[in-house]
Amino acid sequence: MQQFLVKHAVFTVSDLDQYLSTQGAGKTNTRKALLTYYRNKGLIVPVRRGLYMTVPAGEDPDESPVDPYLIAAKLQPDAVLSYHTALEFHGKAYSTFNTLYYTTRLKIPPFEFRNFKFISVLVPRNLRLKDRDYFGVVFRNRSGVELKVTTLERTLVDVLNRPDLAGSLEEIWRSLESIEFFDLDQVVEYVRLLNNATTAAKVGFFLEQHQETLMVDEAYLKTLRRLRPDQHHYFDRGKRKNSFFVKNWNLLVPQEIVRKTWGGVK
Repeated sequence: MQQFLVKHAVFTVSDLDQYLSTQGAGKTNTRKALLTYYRNKGLIVPVRRGLYMTVPAGEDPDESPVDPYLIAAKLQPDAVLSYHTALEFHGKAYSTFNTLYYTTRLKIPPFEFRNFKFISVLVPRNLRLKDRDYFGVVFRNRSGVELKVTTLERTLVDVLNRPDLAGSLEEIWRSLESIEFFDLDQVVEYVRLLNNATTAAKVGFFLEQHQETLMVDEAYLKTLRRLRPDQHHYFDRGKRKNSFFVKNWNLLVPQEIVRKTWGGVK
């Protein structure tokens, strides 16, 4: 068990069962006894039903540091760190949030642990229908835990598709502008998979606005223009005032994005 804890900073009951079965001790009573023993010793802390966090030797279990990425990654077998959380994981977020987003096929009620809030987001419908949930997803190992996180390419499209899951428009723009390179073939392919004209226009607008710095070939913009809406759509339905019509993309874009005025300051 000690060896297991060293390699698993966060683990599920299923993880422990698999380990015990390899040790010839796969009985339910054995697992329950071990969890009770190590919990009483202050070496593990329950996060929620069926999920535990390992406490490093010598640490106070009530104050032991939490790695929220590992918890989010273990909330469901298919959990993928996404949206603003993916930006943070990749080191590209302008700000740090205490709310973590993960995609899954199940709608899980939000819950809080210590100072963090974990919110599930359904995998986009078209990805589910085409069984492409893991398009633009990479696997990473962190403290012995394998987790799934969206690539920067998918994250670019995701946060423009759902800006409500990435903070303010300033937060989104400043975060995305810190990324030096995108695989634009993957970006366009993901836009096609989502099959959302407004999202295609938003991605095209962002890439056109940063065409020089991101070295965006005109061919990519032409492809995205063919996918734009036929009539004007709002970039953000929650921000309809002071919008500027961008004809190239049939988008009504908040002026703070067009002029890059954050908080009223140019």
